[in-house]
Amino acid sequence: MLENLNNQIEKDKNEMITKVCDLIKIPSVSDETKAKEGMPFGEECNKALKYILDLGEKMGFKTKNIDGYCGYVEFGEGEELVGIVSHLDVVPAEETDWEITKPFNPKIEENKIYGRGAIDDKGPTIAALYAMKAVKDNIKVNKRIRLIIGLNEEKNWKCINYYKTKEEIPSIGFSPDADFPCIYAEKSLLSAYIEMPYNNNNKKINIEKIDCNNNAMNVVPKYCYCELKVQELDIIDVKNKLQTIVKNKNFNIEVEEDKDKIKLTSHGISSHAAHPDLGKNAISQLMVTIAELYKNYNIKNELIEFFEKYINMDYNGNLLKINKKDESGELTLNLARFELEKETLKIGMNLRIPVNTEIEYVKEKIDEKVSEFEGLKTLFFDEKQKLFIDKESKLVTILTNIFNEATGQNAKPIAIGGATYARAFPNFVSFGANMPGEKDMCHQADEYISIDNLLISAKIYAEAICKLDKLK
Repeated sequence: MLENLNNQIEKDKNEMITKVCDLIKIPSVSDETKAKEGMPFGEECNKALKYILDLGEKMGFKTKNIDGYCGYVEFGEGEELVGIVSHLDVVPAEETDWEITKPFNPKIEENKIYGRGAIDDKGPTIAALYAMKAVKDNIKVNKRIRLIIGLNEEKNWKCINYYKTKEEIPSIGFSPDADFPCIYAEKSLLSAYIEMPYNNNNKKINIEKIDCNNNAMNVVPKYCYCELKVQELDIIDVKNKLQTIVKNKNFNIEVEEDKDKIKLTSHGISSHAAHPDLGKNAISQLMVTIAELYKNYNIKNELIEFFEKYINMDYNGNLLKINKKDESGELTLNLARFELEKETLKIGMNLRIPVNTEIEYVKEKIDEKVSEFEGLKTLFFDEKQKLFIDKESKLVTILTNIFNEATGQNAKPIAIGGATYARAFPNFVSFGANMPGEKDMCHQADEYISIDNLLISAKIYAEAICKLDKLK
């Protein structure tokens, strides 16, 4: 049985590569500001969904477009529904950061497919679809197998939440949107803004403009620009002090004088917010610099003082004063936004909370810290509860064993800080397609999936479909 499945996937290899490349060409960044009728996340996301549904229909699957929010591809019969849930939206990409190719111009080099979405989550989606095709064409299943495709995963999950109000909930399944061998736990997520009134009435140095390229909450920011207006101080002295701070801290910040303004451009390294240690936070660098400058001139700013006391413990943003740690790791924080608008100065942060720590506990602790500073207030949003399934459960055991048998490894199920659609349904886990020990290219410049991993993932998913179909 497995030999037939694997042979067909090998036969479909070139077709799979082509389809991944075709999807990468579609710049499917979810954007509700560009919504049209039947396209709540914009035309590009709609094109990606239509591409997969059309492909599924050509393969002989049943397909459905669910009001443009999401869709599915399905085969089989029976009362029970096995789900595979993925997404086709991608995070934005700056062309200047990419070296191998442009983000939406797929390129094959050294047996890798490069392009935005290659590993997150277009490549794995194609692997899952062709796994379904191999099973459909070779084996009679006893359940219905459904690939559910979202378009708003990188933003606020409106697609999958819409699905849950309109369609049947699978009884078991997985999401091909993380790591092998199997993810049994995903940390809780929480985002927050901390803000203060800001009327630019400081007589020494005022923040006049901030631009962070509208950085996403789930991305470590690689860029932050800030203009400081200098009054009643020697601007050359201010500039020299800034340059000294930047040099002593070994920051990548450009300091430029322009009449009565100092322009600061901070450069970092982007990474997924689940792995802030893999990046270098441009906002943190900038705020550390401003905090040092303000102390030098005895300038008060409660927001910056809060940052310095409770976030500036390391430049990747561990909120160590309320830190918790368990088998899923430690509490991490990504300082994702720094904004000045309508006389409000604010920072935005995204936290990944260990599975044994409740979100409410963290919110209470943040409120407690914020209350120490007059004028600050907190707005919490985008809460996502943890995923936690027993490592000894049938689902985790079956999927882990499939991976180990297919690869000859002895890997153990793991916990992650990322959030996948697996937590949208009960009895789901995330399952691939990143391989153990390999660099996670999710949200990175020059994102890629290796062709070998694309194929082995499809083979693993095909066997997983068969095993879950037989599971009582």
